Amino acid sequence: MAGITSRLKHAWNAFTGQTESDRTADYGEYVSTYSGRPDRPTPRFQNERSIISAIYNRIAIDVASADIRHIKLDENERFLENVDSNLNNCFRVEANIDQGARHFVRDIVHTLFDEGCIALVPIDVTLNPNQTAGWDVLTMRIGIITSWYPDHVRVSVFNQQKQRREEIRLAKKYVAIIENPFYTVMNEPNSTLQRLLRKLHLLDVVDEATSSGKLDLIIQLPYVVKSESRRAQAEQRRTDIEWQLKGSKYGIAYTDGTEKIIQLNRPTENKLLEQITYLFDLLYSQLGITKEIMDGTADEAAMINYFNRTVAPVLEAIVEAMRRTFLTKTARTQGQWVDYYRDPFKFVPISTIAEIADKFTRNEIASSNEIRTSIGWKPSKDPKADKLENSNMPAPSELALRKRQPIEEGDSQNGSSTRYRQEA
Repeated sequence: MAGITSRLKHAWNAFTGQTESDRTADYGEYVSTYSGRPDRPTPRFQNERSIISAIYNRIAIDVASADIRHIKLDENERFLENVDSNLNNCFRVEANIDQGARHFVRDIVHTLFDEGCIALVPIDVTLNPNQTAGWDVLTMRIGIITSWYPDHVRVSVFNQQKQRREEIRLAKKYVAIIENPFYTVMNEPNSTLQRLLRKLHLLDVVDEATSSGKLDLIIQLPYVVKSESRRAQAEQRRTDIEWQLKGSKYGIAYTDGTEKIIQLNRPTENKLLEQITYLFDLLYSQLGITKEIMDGTADEAAMINYFNRTVAPVLEAIVEAMRRTFLTKTARTQGQWVDYYRDPFKFVPISTIAEIADKFTRNEIASSNEIRTSIGWKPSKDPKADKLENSNMPAPSELALRKRQPIEEGDSQNGSSTRYRQEA
């Protein structure tokens, strides 16, 4: 009970802990309701309506498939154990009341690609960060940076209590600032992605104009339209034909025998689609993505290359920002670390898992239970399954018993002795 009281006494919230100069204008004490999720950042207009969102979603799902953990290292900087902390809970169970761990990571990637630079804002922490550095994150949300200061940033982040986004100013040492590793490819004003978005927007404009329902007709009248009276007469003739087509049940109109109708609603030839195809191929190559990865037919080598060139840099940017912000120098000195791990058997065909498992257990790299849990099977209750032993070789205790085995016994009274098998 005393621990809970102390936690409530020293707990700090990013919104309630603000000073008057850090807060935005007060909108009143009320809670709004929404038909959709108000905490979800709104994507940019072009990204939402284009097929670029499919690329974002593919990378976000693959990034979220890796496990981000708060761990402890040994003296050789090797993985020792997971740390039972609230930060670990944010990336293994839930980051806030609205988002689970995987959902939160996908949201990080989507917002990072759309904005170029975001901030992971610790909303609820155990201790006041203005008074001590030994605080732990309880809940966190994604903030969109709106202003930069020498030591602070102003971020737009969702306020759970008021159910709306608010702008607050926080010190840079409190928030984990993440920059898109593909910023020059995605977010620069004249980057490959931005050029592709503009071309796709132009293609949408052309498609809408082509399918707008216009007839694109030219009426050739049997007289020269140069004077004001002739132009007025031609305008009246055009209006009459429009009225006939609009008022007719089947869209039929009549013309004079001397008039000629020319239809122009044929697509004009341009290089827009060719340029879009070129930019798509260029974007895929710069991001390390292939068409086979997008449609799920890529082989193991292509997936490994995609993970190393595309997914791993995004994961490194996320964990690196958390290391320098959510772990103090003392914690890092004690061996605490934030890192990511992925399932090594995820891209391995089922036909080769048995061979890999045999090599791992035979060379005492992994125990039988570690192999079983990695492929989704429950551990065996046999104590031998948790030991790093080669099952094809006899145990050391068996070797000791087999070192001297009698192969011939003689009569001790007649002077004969027993011979033993010599083993290496």
